[in-house]
Amino acid sequence: MTLNMGPQHPSTHGVLRIVLTLSGERVLNAECIIGYLHRGVEKIAESRNYHSFIPYTDRLDYMAGMSNNLSYVMAVEKLLDLEAPERAQYIRVICAELSRIAGHIVAIGASALDLGAMTVLLYGFRDREMVLDLFEMICGSRMTVNYMRIGGVSGDATEMFLKKCREFIDYLPKGLAEYEQLLTNNRIWLKRTKDVGKISAKDAIALGLGGPNLRAAGVNRDLRRDEPYLVYDKLDFRVPLRENGDVFDRYIIRIWEMRESIKIIRQCLDQMPEGPFIAQETKYSFPDRDKVKTDMESMIHHFKLVMHGITPPKGEVYFGLESPKGELGMYLVSDGGGKPYRLKIRSPSFVNLESLNTMCKDELIADVVAVIGSLDPVMGETDK
Repeated sequence: MTLNMGPQHPSTHGVLRIVLTLSGERVLNAECIIGYLHRGVEKIAESRNYHSFIPYTDRLDYMAGMSNNLSYVMAVEKLLDLEAPERAQYIRVICAELSRIAGHIVAIGASALDLGAMTVLLYGFRDREMVLDLFEMICGSRMTVNYMRIGGVSGDATEMFLKKCREFIDYLPKGLAEYEQLLTNNRIWLKRTKDVGKISAKDAIALGLGGPNLRAAGVNRDLRRDEPYLVYDKLDFRVPLRENGDVFDRYIIRIWEMRESIKIIRQCLDQMPEGPFIAQETKYSFPDRDKVKTDMESMIHHFKLVMHGITPPKGEVYFGLESPKGELGMYLVSDGGGKPYRLKIRSPSFVNLESLNTMCKDELIADVVAVIGSLDPVMGETDK
């Protein structure tokens, strides 16, 4: 029997359609049909200057806007051979790790809700609200943040933000303990997740899996450690690893990763240097707002950046970072003009969904829901 699951289904995490081929209640084949949320983001990039495309990246993985911003601006900086000031790099790491925590909280809460455990989602949204409050404090927005800038960030981290950030990471271990108390030794949760949706390390590599889904299969790969960017090479953290590659392992990896994110943020707060939050004396980044109001040269520079944008040299670059869902990469081609000639986005949700058929084969139809939730797909970045 052939069964259409979605695109309007509460457990497909958006407008995802899966064509299931069944023998009784066993899944023989699961084919993902995507494109229902396609907005042509890559094509839009070709008609926007380099600065004005930044807000569009928020709308890819809208659960982790900071990571999307960061991947794009660092690709542009690589094209320009530009490095953000050290303070900006620490702020970026804090925001990226807060984004990872918020994304993992939603992933765990939503996958638990799919299997009938509503309490975890409610506790999770309570804790995620604290992250969104921190984002609002630093940039004025909660989800579509538009915070990263070419050469730095749009505003400095205030003392109040740093204080509230420290309070949050002091509190979060208690929240994680509550999630584990509700799920990790819960007999129903274990029955629904252990040895369900398994994938081997070999298949995970062949299918290009990334992030927690890859590490749950036993592949020790994390771009923050293996190809360090920003100040990750100055920070001490562990890359969590499991070997069974099932739904439970993907859940527990996310719990452990949030604990590592707490360690990373704490080190950044302790090591935070003084200095500018955006590159100074460069034609590629915006001048200080106060200077724009008092200095004619700064006002002209600001006007030219807003109206005409920057003109990077001809070339092509690829930059990938470790987003909450895996490797988020930007392949950027410049023809020397003020707009990208081509932007190709490697979205981890798109790649991760490729593995759904392998994970669902020979499983019960009821377990398809558990597998989808464990992959944590966001259709905004899948369809682009």
